Amino acid sequence: MTVTLRFQDSGEGIPLVLLHAFPLSARMWANQRAALSDTCRVITPDLRGFGASPAGDGEPSLEAMADDLYQLLDRLDLGSVVLGGLSMGGYVAMAFLRKYPHRVAALVLADTKAAADTPQIRENRHKLAHEVTETATINAVYDRVLPTLLGRSTRDHRPEVVSEVRDIVGDATPAGVAWAAQAMAARPDSRDVLAKANVPALVIVGDEDQIVTVADTEAMADALPKVTMARLMAAGHLSAMEDPRAFNAAVRDFVGSLI
Repeated sequence: MTVTLRFQDSGEGIPLVLLHAFPLSARMWANQRAALSDTCRVITPDLRGFGASPAGDGEPSLEAMADDLYQLLDRLDLGSVVLGGLSMGGYVAMAFLRKYPHRVAALVLADTKAAADTPQIRENRHKLAHEVTETATINAVYDRVLPTLLGRSTRDHRPEVVSEVRDIVGDATPAGVAWAAQAMAARPDSRDVLAKANVPALVIVGDEDQIVTVADTEAMADALPKVTMARLMAAGHLSAMEDPRAFNAAVRDFVGSLI
């Protein structure tokens, strides 16, 4: 069963849907909504179980999240959109592309990868889900996930970003974290899906990303037929928050090329 997503909608023009990272919410896109709304219509949903969107039930899967997004696009009477996602948001974007390719006019994939999880990463996700469920807290997120989300430059020189990220993560619930962690662990390899995506694509990576390497990103870009790649030199995994000026410039140029 689908979940009715809460979302924010700013600007006019080409619809750009941005899907947030784990374990954040659409709050992470505040800078993009402000900076890009003069270029396009920026739509930022809270994925199920995060922000203001209710948690779903059933077997955890990214396909369920993709179905939620499909329902949202129908509610907004949107045909095809520029679909973007960072980290988990990128995984959901690829799941959406697999199921509903006719609704994707272009892709923006940031700090994410097309390959399925390794056995070790999959095991770590299940451990995280178990721990937050057993403790009924997200303390494990603060201990295991939060330290890897930001690059060295941000941790050393941008305390306001560190504080904002921690604040957004603090809104996450154990149920939402557990469900999403298991959904990500179950995701398939998506390189075959990208290879068939005959649409323009922008791939972005923070050079200090500890979770998705530049090599991971290059492998994903190699699978895409029509790709532009942007590498942000002083940003980590949350590149849209860590270097919003460079991130927004790359997206603005990309969307402008579609007109």
